[in-house]
Amino acid sequence: MIPALSYPAFAGSPDSSGEKGNGRVYHIPAGSLDSALKQFTRETGIPVSGDENATRKMTTPGIQGNFTASEALEQLLAGSGLQATLRGNRYALERIITQATDTKTPADTAAATANTVRMPALTVSATRGSNYATTSTVTATKTNTLLRDIPQSISVISQDLIKDQAMQSIADVVRYVPGVGMSQGEGNTDAPIFRGTQSTADFFVDGIRDDVQYFRDLYNMQQVEVLKGPNGMIFGRGGSGGVINRVSKEAGWDSIRSLSFQAGSFDTRRTLIDVGEAISDVVAGRVNGMYENSGSYRDGVNLERYGVNPTMTIKPDNKAKIVLGGEFFHDTRTADRGIPSFDGKPIHTRRSTFFGDPRRSHADVTVKTLYATMEYAFDSGITLRNRTRGTLFNKFYQNVYPFEVSSDGSMVDIAAYNNSTKRSNIFNQTDLIYTWQSGPFEHKLLAGIEVGQQITHNLRKTGYFNNDIFVPPEHPDDPEDDTAFSVVTVPVSAPRTSDPLSFRLDASGVTNRVAARITGVYIQDQIKIGPYIQAILGGRYDRFELDFHNNRTDARLRTRDNLFSPRAGLVLKPVDTVSLYTSYSLSYVPRVGDQLDSLEATNQSLSPERFINLEVGTKWDIRPGLAFTVAAYRLDRTNVVIADPAVASRSLLVKGQRSEGVEAGITGRITSAWSIAGGYAYQDGRITKTQGEHGEAGAILAQLPRHTFSLWNRYDFFPGWGLGLGVITRSHMFASVDNTVSLPGYTRLDAALYGKLNRYLRFQMNVENMLDKHYILSANNNVNITPGSPVAVRGMLILDL
Repeated sequence: MIPALSYPAFAGSPDSSGEKGNGRVYHIPAGSLDSALKQFTRETGIPVSGDENATRKMTTPGIQGNFTASEALEQLLAGSGLQATLRGNRYALERIITQATDTKTPADTAAATANTVRMPALTVSATRGSNYATTSTVTATKTNTLLRDIPQSISVISQDLIKDQAMQSIADVVRYVPGVGMSQGEGNTDAPIFRGTQSTADFFVDGIRDDVQYFRDLYNMQQVEVLKGPNGMIFGRGGSGGVINRVSKEAGWDSIRSLSFQAGSFDTRRTLIDVGEAISDVVAGRVNGMYENSGSYRDGVNLERYGVNPTMTIKPDNKAKIVLGGEFFHDTRTADRGIPSFDGKPIHTRRSTFFGDPRRSHADVTVKTLYATMEYAFDSGITLRNRTRGTLFNKFYQNVYPFEVSSDGSMVDIAAYNNSTKRSNIFNQTDLIYTWQSGPFEHKLLAGIEVGQQITHNLRKTGYFNNDIFVPPEHPDDPEDDTAFSVVTVPVSAPRTSDPLSFRLDASGVTNRVAARITGVYIQDQIKIGPYIQAILGGRYDRFELDFHNNRTDARLRTRDNLFSPRAGLVLKPVDTVSLYTSYSLSYVPRVGDQLDSLEATNQSLSPERFINLEVGTKWDIRPGLAFTVAAYRLDRTNVVIADPAVASRSLLVKGQRSEGVEAGITGRITSAWSIAGGYAYQDGRITKTQGEHGEAGAILAQLPRHTFSLWNRYDFFPGWGLGLGVITRSHMFASVDNTVSLPGYTRLDAALYGKLNRYLRFQMNVENMLDKHYILSANNNVNITPGSPVAVRGMLILDL
């Protein structure tokens, strides 16, 4: 039995507040259900009784925010097959069994309740399989809200799904997220494509901007949330087609001792450690660490990375919570730009062939981060939250990469450059949340302010082979033309070069210092109008101040943008488990942070790009722990900067592109032993105004397949032993908006095997591309295309003490 702990009753317990009123604020992390229920009892003084051995084997998505006791338990028990019934001054856990004649009716509706068989609390049995479903999130609204009540398409990758697929990167995450792809990442960084819009800047950790360019690891993450459509009201600048938010693991009072070893194809070697413990009743600590030294299916390509992330949680009482943490992360890898194209398709070569020189192509990045979160719940029902995150970022990368292939396909040009970036970020958010009742209206009000500063130093140099300069034929009389650079030509059959190579700053080089200061204020109201209607209304005002200095020319540019990003959504709930919604949102992409590529001293008056999203959809919790979603959207990108065809020195702002599509996703348990996650997306994105080299009107957006489908399955045939099977399929797409190079579609199968050897030791084997399909994984443009991996096997031993 879960210990029936007894504490004096206070607000939130049945004795004082019952099931009505403002409730209380909960901070219970995802993880063991048994530990979560014990923490619930410690915080509320409300005993919960059930089978401790069963709940210890179950997991919970956790809960953050203001809820009544019954609402809190409902979320903690989501997907467990259990319900909590108030009996006197305690809750009893009971197993839910729905009769076969009513399998399609959600268990928490009135009809299902009538058909429910309640078993004694002592007969609870553990649920086999993994928990892929997540019921709520804080990120999308900055308040803890059920996913089905948020008028926006959201995909959440749970900890169990991360583990079952042995995910390591953001690229691994988006494979099973409908409507999101991953490009090659020219700057050796994560570069997802949201609804046809590529971004390298729309990343967040625990809701705070993570605006640095590197390949992110998942070793210290609890889950990953992908929010699609413009998100300016919540996240500020950027958030154009969507954002990716990583939720950190944090210290709790549950004992954690986990060590895993991974090895496999192409010299893969990786170790993870996760250790957490209660230091006292008030303080808990946790440390996550990772080290990897691996090869690749690509010749000469390897990586070495390591990271450590200690956290501490302090809870002096049930009203206050402080989380402190820091991370040191270092990544060294070969910078691999893939293969070129010929005759409208990827050049025919072995998947392992490296074009350029892997010895002189490398990327090194060091990221140092400190962060803190402080929350306090006042007796009046107001919650105050403050978050601060500071990052120092140092990166250098050098590319010796393929450029163009000769007209007969026998020779290829190799070019080179290097780039160094130093950046310091500091962001602070303060949120005030208040819930109150006004007649038939229930309001959850959010008000907040965000301030931040980014200082960036960039230096980009061009590579010169044998000290030669290549000038394109269209500028034969201008050796100082900005497009001048150096190439060396090698045979496609032997596409490496060892020619002498030097780097220098020239007329096309970049050397600058950029200081950006950001201030944003926002307000949002989530309104419940009776049991059937909910609405969300919000707006954010942002002020961006930019000080840009070109060190080469000594040119200076100072800009200031004042932007307003509104958001509106309406949710209709014919029954509690079904939501029908419509929403409107607007975001801006000003020339700050990683949106500086086109910044010139002459474009001072240009306005930021705008992204407007209209969306309708439905969300249905088919049963506890199984969610189905469908969304249809139209995303317009305006204020795109193009050259004026009449006056070359002048730029214009035009309506640049439109994306339309439909997304469907399903996540959770089909049965107690069968878990699934995946979805389908139909996408049609096109250029709406001719933009010269950036696309002709009617051109299809780069790397936007018309159809994508993915589905992952895990089935446990008995406790601790299971099989996984996944399928990923994609139709063809174009490498660039000129639509001259087509990347063929493909279907790939993945698999996994899971086994529990004893109480402490488990093993896992993942097989990627098990049928050894030849396919193209991603691209950056027509001449930098990444082939997909051949069949790859990775084995893992996991020790849980």
